[in-house]
Amino acid sequence: MKRDPRPLGAAGEEIAARLLASLGYRILDRNFRCPLGELDVVAIKDRTLVFLEVKARTSDDFGGPLEAVDRRKRRKLTRLAQYYAKLKGLVDAPQRFDVVAVWFEGGRPRAEVYENAFDAEE
Repeated sequence: MKRDPRPLGAAGEEIAARLLASLGYRILDRNFRCPLGELDVVAIKDRTLVFLEVKARTSDDFGGPLEAVDRRKRRKLTRLAQYYAKLKGLVDAPQRFDVVAVWFEGGRPRAEVYENAFDAEE
């Protein structure tokens, strides 16, 4: 029986948001939804508009968090970022894509930010 991933994802996003704030990211939006899909976190860091994908895992048995952001997902995130930037009037801002990996293994969750995890995909 497959378990519902939503509680794990929500917990991962909460941990990610706290980590990002501690690292100097200024969060603009969380769970931004539009007709194209959803952006987990949008933030500003060092004058750069950062689109963050949060991946929560209980293990790496089925691949790590970075592997989960495959080419199809990168293209979707690129389109979402373009939509967001245009909607918010931020198309001229420098932009990048980061991934936040959150692992729930053992007693304490751990998280890591991968800056510039991938380039925009067309």
